[in-house]
Amino acid sequence: MDLGGNLGHLTYSTLVHPGDTWDEMWDSLTRYVPAVKQRFSPDKRFGVSLRISGKSAETLTADPEERAKLKAFLADNDMYLFTVNAFPHGPFKGQPVKELVYEPDWRSDERANYTMMVADILAEVAPEGVAPSIQSPPCGFKPRVTGSDVVDAYTRQVLKTVAHLVKLEERTGRRVTLALEPEPSCFMELTSEVIDYFTKHLYADTSAATLAKATGRSAKQAHDALRRHLGTVFDICHQAVEYENIADSLKSLKRAGIPVFKLQAAAAVRIPEVNRDVVNALKAYDDPVYLHQTIEHKDGKSRQFLDLPQAFDAWERDPGPREWRIHFHVPVFLEDLGDFKTTRPAIEEALRVHKADPVSDQVEIETYTWDVLPDHLKTGDITDYVVHELDWVKGELT
Repeated sequence: MDLGGNLGHLTYSTLVHPGDTWDEMWDSLTRYVPAVKQRFSPDKRFGVSLRISGKSAETLTADPEERAKLKAFLADNDMYLFTVNAFPHGPFKGQPVKELVYEPDWRSDERANYTMMVADILAEVAPEGVAPSIQSPPCGFKPRVTGSDVVDAYTRQVLKTVAHLVKLEERTGRRVTLALEPEPSCFMELTSEVIDYFTKHLYADTSAATLAKATGRSAKQAHDALRRHLGTVFDICHQAVEYENIADSLKSLKRAGIPVFKLQAAAAVRIPEVNRDVVNALKAYDDPVYLHQTIEHKDGKSRQFLDLPQAFDAWERDPGPREWRIHFHVPVFLEDLGDFKTTRPAIEEALRVHKADPVSDQVEIETYTWDVLPDHLKTGDITDYVVHELDWVKGELT
């Protein structure tokens, strides 16, 4: 829904529902989203964040009747599409995903072509007056960045996609944006790394020249187009796991002229002091599906573990006081999980910044872990849970 007062559109990510194929996503969209809208936004249009996988993108691209059906369903139910999660290309539910979630990465034609298909779908289905965003990975998994040739390949494919977005707007009048999302253990994880890559590569004069050549624009027009179509997702959970000062990070992106096309409200697990009881309790969160990147602060030093088992092993070898922050999305309305805490204060800080000086026209809740949450954190059914999260964020902002 549009919150008014330049606070932007608020929704939740349908990544929480089954949606690896278009049939699954259609079932989730028609089954759950109207129920959420009826309870959260009964008298106002409800904005939708749609997960479109690689298979779903192929289905929708090949079948105009399916696109028309989607557009009609949204209109008939007083809903509108304003953002797509195109981060996971392949399966995301019910089987191990781990680092495969970053594949294909941004060095590949497959990632670029998939993203361009999603852009074309958005240009047709999203309503007038909205600049829909595409959420996408932070280029790739950091251990796979083996040299400057990998970074150059990322840049080439991203620029090819931006050229498509520029031509798409020229042809349809619809502006679609590409938002790269930093995440722990990826090429871009820190806000400083986002700024470094954008300013030295994506927004550089050489990139503007490449875009100008591809689109027939002047260098200045190409520079403007890069900032018009290419920016970032700021996932509060990810940056809180990195122990960033959220207000400072948001301000640094603004100073660098990097648009935040989506502000994502999500909370991570925070353990102020690790001990044996905490480690034992934490094993309930060690599901086999997702990566749970863990960053440790101990004796004034930081250390990153790719997943919880590595953190457990390090603690067993050298037990003792330390803080852990863990990339496991937990309900945004909770600060205390019983055995440990969450990074909810980081969400509160980001929303205070946004309320005082809006940083994005899209705000989304992304707690996609309902199916793997410990049972004691599941309040009611999935509709109850989503509405509770939406009510809490709306309350913080309004």
